[in-house]
Amino acid sequence: MTTLDDAALTTLDTHLRAAADADAFSGVVRLERHGEALFERAYGIASRRWGVPVRTSTRFDVASVTKLFTAVAVLQQVGEGRLGLDDRVHDHVDLVGTTIPREVTIRHLLTHTSGIADDADEEAGESYEALWVERPNYSVTRTEDFLPGFVHKEPNFAPGEGCRYCNVGFVLAGLALEAVTGTTYRDHVREHVFARAGMDRSGFFRMDEAEPDVAEGWEPVFDGPRSDGRITGWRQNIYSYPPVGSPDGGAHVTAADLTRFWAAVRGGDLLPPDLTRAFLTPQVKHDDGDTDETDDKDAEGVERAASVHYGFGVEFELRADGSVRSAYKEGINTGSSAMLRHYPEAGAPVPAGLPPAAAPGVTVAVVCNAESDAWETVRRIDALVLG
Repeated sequence: MTTLDDAALTTLDTHLRAAADADAFSGVVRLERHGEALFERAYGIASRRWGVPVRTSTRFDVASVTKLFTAVAVLQQVGEGRLGLDDRVHDHVDLVGTTIPREVTIRHLLTHTSGIADDADEEAGESYEALWVERPNYSVTRTEDFLPGFVHKEPNFAPGEGCRYCNVGFVLAGLALEAVTGTTYRDHVREHVFARAGMDRSGFFRMDEAEPDVAEGWEPVFDGPRSDGRITGWRQNIYSYPPVGSPDGGAHVTAADLTRFWAAVRGGDLLPPDLTRAFLTPQVKHDDGDTDETDDKDAEGVERAASVHYGFGVEFELRADGSVRSAYKEGINTGSSAMLRHYPEAGAPVPAGLPPAAAPGVTVAVVCNAESDAWETVRRIDALVLG
């Protein structure tokens, strides 16, 4: 693992400042090694309407990184015996008259192996933003409000017989959580994930309500193709997805709170030992032959250095020898991009009874308020950490 010395971090800071000056980066980057902060800087604009700068304390919509919080909340209920990983979702959620197969289990939902059709099939190139052209996004605020968008679509494959990224699998997992706890998804995650992990800045904040220190999502408007066009303005993302977060995305989190979450998982503060081990263990290889996306490329189409396996919300890069290159979850949406990534240090002692992903190493959090901002920074940090 490359030494993250002062010179390397200064070079990273210089790059990010230049990117921010060029309107190509707006967000916060935090790097930790063995739990100690090495780097935390804020760049860009949190509100383009008012010219408010980003601060390290600013909360960002982390899009699908939210699935990690959902998975932990569900696994907590597994640990308490209220849910079972092999419980059928039909046993907890009323899905009579839908096309959701009766064989779909909680395990299938959390590992993207359910086969159920997504509301927007991102692996097939469908746009999530396009869902709200005819359906008012402000009408979707409860977890159950998502159901009409997918429960009557035909499945892609039989449960357990494939692996295809599926947002709405986490919606169903969130509904099962609500059924067994008697509380709303958001209230439950605030109390049992955020509070227990020490994520005291995190929450689910509505777009149409005033909340201090929350970044607004913006996307550039170009006068031609994005690759060579000139930015002529900025468009806010208030009509791009529902106004408040849900089990598949939309929590607002600081970069520091993301690293606190990972530390709390690795430290056994959120799950019992057997489920901590399960959460940090790859479950199924992602290799979807039905789409152009494979385990060999990331969300931006860049060749990966290792194959991708899904866990319970977490994704793992495994080298050819089976070692863990990184454990991570990225999020991407209009006006939002984020990454939480942990690089286990080769040869570092692994806590007793835990898998290699639990080894100490470098943890990275990148949170941004534009769809494309995180990825060049993530690639640069990846090269910096691993060489």
